[in-house]
Amino acid sequence: MREELLAIVERNSRIDLKELAVILGVEEIDVVNELAALEAEGIICGYHTMIDWEKTSIEKVSALIEVRVTPQRGQGFDNIAERIYKYPEVTSVYLISGGYDLLVTLEGKSLKEISGFVSDKLSTLESVLSTATHFILKKYKDHGTILAKKYEDTREKVTP
Repeated sequence: MREELLAIVERNSRIDLKELAVILGVEEIDVVNELAALEAEGIICGYHTMIDWEKTSIEKVSALIEVRVTPQRGQGFDNIAERIYKYPEVTSVYLISGGYDLLVTLEGKSLKEISGFVSDKLSTLESVLSTATHFILKKYKDHGTILAKKYEDTREKVTP
C-alpha cells in the first residue's frame, strides 16, 4: 500500500482521503495513519501547489544555476549546499554528475535580480569556483504536469 499511496499523493496531494481509501482498498483511518507515519518518518516532506505563473499578472523569473565548488574535507558538498539552500530565493539544490557539482534553481522578480544574486551572493561564497546561469524562458512540463498544451483547432471543416 505504501508505494501506491506515495505515487498517488505525489501526483495529487489534494486527493480526498475517502477517495484515496477506495482506490487503495483500505479503510480511511488506515490512509490517515499511513500518511501520518510517512510524514513522521520524513518520507513525505511537504505538499506543494504548482502554479503556471505565465497565466498570471505576476512577474516572476526562474533560473537554473550550475555551480562548480570545492568540496570540504569530511563534509563533501553538504555544507556548501546548505549555505546555498538557506537563501530565500533558492527553490532547490541538487548534487549532480557532470562538469558541475550543484544545480541550483531560484526565482526572482527580474533577470537583473537573479543576476545580482548570482554575482553578489552565490559567486562570492568561499567554496564556489564558477557558475553558469540558464534562465527559464518557458516551462512545457513541470513535476509531471504539462503546462504548455498544444493548440487544437476546433473549427468545423467546410468542404465544397
